[in-house]
Order: sequence, then structure tokens, then C-alpha cells
Amino acid sequence: MNEAPLGLLLTILFGLILVSGFFSSSETGMMSLNRYRLKHLLKTGHSGAERAEKLLKRPDRLIGLILIGNNLVNILASAIATVVAIRLWGDAGIAIATVALTIIILIFAEITPKTIAALHPEKVAFPFSVVLLPLMTIMYPAVVFINGITNALLRLAGFNPHAGADEHVSAEELRTIVTESGQLIPKRHRGMLLNILDLEEVSVDDVMIGRNDIYGLDLSEPDEVLMRRIQNCTYTRLPVYEEDINNLQGIFHMRSLSRVLDKHGLDREALRREMDTPYFIPESIRLHTQLMHFQRKKQRLAIIVDEYGEVLGLLALEDILEEIVGEFTSNMDAPDDDIVPHSDGSYHVTGSTGIRDVNKALDWELPTDGPKSISGLILEHLESFPDGAVCIDINGYHLETISFAGNAIKTVRINNTTSK
Repeated sequence: MNEAPLGLLLTILFGLILVSGFFSSSETGMMSLNRYRLKHLLKTGHSGAERAEKLLKRPDRLIGLILIGNNLVNILASAIATVVAIRLWGDAGIAIATVALTIIILIFAEITPKTIAALHPEKVAFPFSVVLLPLMTIMYPAVVFINGITNALLRLAGFNPHAGADEHVSAEELRTIVTESGQLIPKRHRGMLLNILDLEEVSVDDVMIGRNDIYGLDLSEPDEVLMRRIQNCTYTRLPVYEEDINNLQGIFHMRSLSRVLDKHGLDREALRREMDTPYFIPESIRLHTQLMHFQRKKQRLAIIVDEYGEVLGLLALEDILEEIVGEFTSNMDAPDDDIVPHSDGSYHVTGSTGIRDVNKALDWELPTDGPKSISGLILEHLESFPDGAVCIDINGYHLETISFAGNAIKTVRINNTTSK
């Protein structure tokens, strides 16, 4: 090497720096590839994706190959740079070569190529895989030998060298991906996807219509009252009970209305014949599970009961669908009637309104891990029924009871103090 022409040594040194940059950018580009986009490209038959996928099956071997190549090139470049520097500056050339080569490698063989690869991983990884794949075949014995020693050391230290290789994205990670998708997914579709993920966290008693709000037919009432309720009904199915909702007789479908009316009015016997058997479900079942049950059992309405068989509320298939796509039906209990804004920034909320409904409507974060309604939240906090108007603060929200109806809190004024 000492007798080689200086021009040849500088040319070789320049080539080695380029090769070092190749290995550096290859490492960053291959490791920065989006695995889900890679799978998509594989389905389309993309040749670059196929080569990259073969290399990434064993990322430890790929990294081993790149590091072996990069270190060999850098060591050889250091040796040549030292020879060149000694020829030009004598013994002082060693120090000069060390400083100069360090700066050159950092700029041209590390930072610049790695930055380019990080910004455009596919443009780097796919064409470079043309070289890396055959190089892996050539260097395979050395790569396996080095990786064998490395993996043995990792196992001695208590680490599994292949841990996490087959990990799948979690629900929270998927939620983050959807949230950060930006313009790739329209805002409304993004909200629907997030709502679908939330179905696994929400149980039927979180979205049910409470027993006190169930609109049904009480057979103990006169025919005139029943006819008036039928005429004012906005639902397709009505629970039919006698005196108490726990004494449920059946479910009446409004499409059968013509068959239960005669010239005298309502035919109660015909009404009983047209009723369907109630479909009961437990309160703890998750929404995504109940959605499948509705589909499998071909049901659209369920009565929710507790462990003692007491009716807690009612759930319709539409309630689950609205959790995904938002409100698409108009009914007597629309959230707009239950949540009324005021000029001072506060809201008057009906006590029976669900906490989740308030959070979704106002983008608030009232606690949802306990009671389901606003009145229940207040009662849990007080641990007793208030004798009169009370004010409490919960998680940065100021709640004040405004009116009562018997033993129930009718209206509550709520201020979000965290937004001030």
C-alpha cells in the first residue's frame, strides 16, 4: 500500500466512503419501512417489497450483515487515510487523518445518507435490496457466526433475541394510528373507526335506555291511553307490560298495528297474539359482543336485566349503530333536549342523561368508570340524597343541582372549570 500511487489511494478512499454511506442508508431505510405498507405492496406483487420482506424476516441477520460490511469498510478507509496522511504530513498526519476522516464519515457516510433514508425509506430500501440480498448469500456464514455469538450473549443476559418479532398492533396503537392519519382518512370516517374500537370497552348498560325512560304500553291503563301512546309513538317496537316493567308481557311491532285495531278501537286479545317473546340480556355484556348476538339471533331489541332478573333498561340495535356512526334517528329523548347551553358558558343537563352522552356531545371528560348518569354521579359523590340544592366539584367540573322531581334529580347546571 505504501508504494501505491497517491491518486489511486484517494480514489479507493472515496469509493469506501460511498460504500459506507450505502450501508448506513440501507440500515436506516430497511428499518424505517412501514410494515403495513410493505404487506400491501407484497399483495400487489412489488418486486422491491418482496426483496425487502425476505431480508426483514430475520432483522438480526440483516443488521449483522450491514454492520459487518460497514465496519470492514470504515476500518479499511481508516487505514488508507492514515497512509495518505503520513505521506503528505509525516507523523503529524495520523492526528490529521483521524480528525478529517471522522468528520468526513459523519457527514458523508452517516448523517446525510441516514437522514435521506429516514425521509424516503422506500426509495432507499427497495433499490438497495438488489445488492443486499445477494450479499447476504455471500456473507451468510460470517453473519450466522457473528449473530450466534451475539444471541448467546443476549440469552445469558436474560433477553430473548427474537422477542417481539411477531408482535401485532394493539388496540391503543391502532387508535393512535387512526387518530394521526390526518388527511388520509376523512374526519367522519376516522370518528367511526375510533367508535368501533370503543365498542370493546363499553357495556350495554352504558348506552341503554333506563327503565324509567322506556316508552311502552301498560296493559293496566284504559284503551284510550294506550291508543294515545300508540299514536304518539316514534318507535317501531314497543315493550308491553302490566302495571310494572318487570311484568313484561312481550314486544309489539308497529307494523302489526292494523291487525290489533277493530271498529271499536284496540283489540287487546289481538295485541297479545301479535306480541313477540322478549329477548333478555345481562347488563355486563360488551357492545361488540351484543352486536354479534343481535345478528346471530336476528333480534333488534333487547331487555337488559340484572343478576336478580330486575329490568334495568332497553337496548335497540340502532343504539349500537349510533355509537358507531352518531345520531341518525330522531326520538323524544334526543340529547339536544337534555343538554341546553347558556350564555354564561354553563349547561343545563337533565339528571337522567348519560355521562357518556354528555362527554361525546361537549367533548368533556367526566368520569365514566362509576355511575352511568349525571344524577348518579352526584349521588355517588354525596353518598346520600341531597335535601336541597347542592354544589360539588368533580375532576374540574362544577355541578349544581337546579330542580328535583320526587326522589330524582331533574336538572343540573354544569360548568367546565378546566377550560377557563
